[in-house]
Amino acid sequence: MRIGIFTDTYPPYINGVSTSIVMLKGALEKLGHQVFIVTVNNENMSYKYEKDVIRIPGIPIGIYDYRLTSIYPIRVINKIKNWNLDVIHSQTEFGIGTFARLFAKQLQIPLVHTYHTMYEDYVHYITKGYFNKEAKKVVEYLTKFYCDKTATELIVPTKKAYDLFKDKYKVDRNVYVIPTGIEVERFYKEKFKRDQVLDFRKQLSIDENDFVILFVGRLGKEKSVDVLIEGQKDIVKKHKNVKLMIVGDGPDMDYFKSLVSKYGLEKNVIFTGKVSYDDIPLYYQAASVFATASKTETQGLTVIEAMAASLPVLAVDDDSFRIAVVDELNGYLFQDQNEYVEKVDYLIRHLEIQKKMSKQARNSAEMHSSKYFAERVLEVYRTAIDTSGENKDKLVGTIEGVIKRGFYEK
Repeated sequence: MRIGIFTDTYPPYINGVSTSIVMLKGALEKLGHQVFIVTVNNENMSYKYEKDVIRIPGIPIGIYDYRLTSIYPIRVINKIKNWNLDVIHSQTEFGIGTFARLFAKQLQIPLVHTYHTMYEDYVHYITKGYFNKEAKKVVEYLTKFYCDKTATELIVPTKKAYDLFKDKYKVDRNVYVIPTGIEVERFYKEKFKRDQVLDFRKQLSIDENDFVILFVGRLGKEKSVDVLIEGQKDIVKKHKNVKLMIVGDGPDMDYFKSLVSKYGLEKNVIFTGKVSYDDIPLYYQAASVFATASKTETQGLTVIEAMAASLPVLAVDDDSFRIAVVDELNGYLFQDQNEYVEKVDYLIRHLEIQKKMSKQARNSAEMHSSKYFAERVLEVYRTAIDTSGENKDKLVGTIEGVIKRGFYEK
């Protein structure tokens, strides 16, 4: 199969979506398929052509490092046509996503779409606090139009996203819940030597006996890192050797640092800043548990990465995490900051429970392998191709069919 993935995020830009696409591309290729990427050039305003990647120039929009491309970049049309794609898989609703929709319609290529982002939680970056209600209605309309009306098949990573479309948006179509997989092997504990991990912890000013709580993600207020920082204030009152390691960067880094300063936690909170994709697994190995209080995820791939690294997970009780975190088996789901502090305190005082959860976390991660994910996505591709073929057959004999197919039915 010849597959075109259209996305507005792709390495060297790193986030959950770009990481999942790299993983999906690799897994599909291992299964014998050809995968081509159409994405944004995050470096400058020029077109860039690689072996199987086309990068289109885009304009910065003020949300992290995202750029918005034109909806129909004519310069790349013929190059993409020459790929002879069997299916297009779009990973974004706007910019590149709009291009995917138009291109798929023009060439009658089935379009599979994955909905990644709960946009209603991010409109404040555009509105700056003004007209949020109206902005959310616009987001709802555009999301429903793109996902419900224009895609041949729709994939979401969690039941949380499924419920959004079925219960709130009232879409009447197939919605496939396929949790995004990861290359779990990258994070396995046995890939790292004990001395290597201990040396790395020293570089981060972490002592051998320190208990380390890890967060990995973009530092925006919607990620609720402040809950972990404020919880840390209470944790260190009982346990001086607990450190909170925050891996990532973002627009609210200074705000979170100011909280740390406010509570006098400089010795117990570590900000690493942006970390390269290749180095991320080592940070997991340097930790004791993983924690997140974010309620804006569609899935939260970092939770699965943590489990693959044998880390118990402390996650806020949200639909996006229930698909991976089984309370009291591979981690804990907490309701609020106080309960989060209680769970951390319990694990510190019961290290045997932490060890049991570590083993269960590793076992749980196996269910989210890249191979399993790719095989399920391929099933949706085949359904989209079959559905598209049926629709094409229905066009034959109609005036629209004559125009699109270029021949008269005899």
